[in-house]
Amino acid sequence: MTTIERFAIAGPALLHPKVHGDARGHFFEAFRQDMFQRHVDPAVAFVQDNQSLSRPAGTVRGLHFQLEPRAQAKLVRVLRGSILDVAVDIRPSSPTFGQHVAVTLSAENRAQLYVPAGFAHGFCTLEPDTEVFYKTSDYYSPEHDRGLAWNDPALGIDWPVTETAATLSDRDRKHPRLSDLAL
Repeated sequence: MTTIERFAIAGPALLHPKVHGDARGHFFEAFRQDMFQRHVDPAVAFVQDNQSLSRPAGTVRGLHFQLEPRAQAKLVRVLRGSILDVAVDIRPSSPTFGQHVAVTLSAENRAQLYVPAGFAHGFCTLEPDTEVFYKTSDYYSPEHDRGLAWNDPALGIDWPVTETAATLSDRDRKHPRLSDLAL
C-alpha cells in the first residue's frame, strides 16, 4: 500500500508507493483513484495528464496555478531524473499563506507530490533530461492561467540554482511577486 506523508501546511501530501521487486525488475501502482480519494483528498478527480522534458539541469518551471473556477490540483511524479518540487500556499484566507513545501522527487524514489488547488506549483530540475509527469483536476484554461515569481525573496524557497544560472521560459521570468499577486 502507498504510504502518505503530511506537512505542517494543510493540503499537500507526499505519496510513497509500495514497490514490488524481483530479479525481473519492479512493479508498483502509480495511481489508484479509490485509495487517493480515501486517504488524500476525497473531492479530487483527475481529468488531464501532462508530461514535460527539461534538457538542462537547473531548468525552473513555475510557479504556476489557475484561478477559480478552473483551479487545478496536481499529482506530480518524475519518470526520469530528479527535481526539487515546490508548492506555495496562495489561499488568501489560509494561516499558511505564502508558505511552501519543497521535496525532492526522482525516478529512483518514485515519490509523488499532491498539490491541492489554491497552491502555486513549480520545480527545478536537478539532472539533465528530466521528465516530469503530472495529473490535473481540471483542464488547462489559458484565461485562468497565472504565475508567481519563482525567486520572490518573500517566499524563502531554497532553490538549488542561482537566478543567473537558471533556465526559464520568458513567461516564467515575468511572473509577479506574492505581494503583487491578484487573486
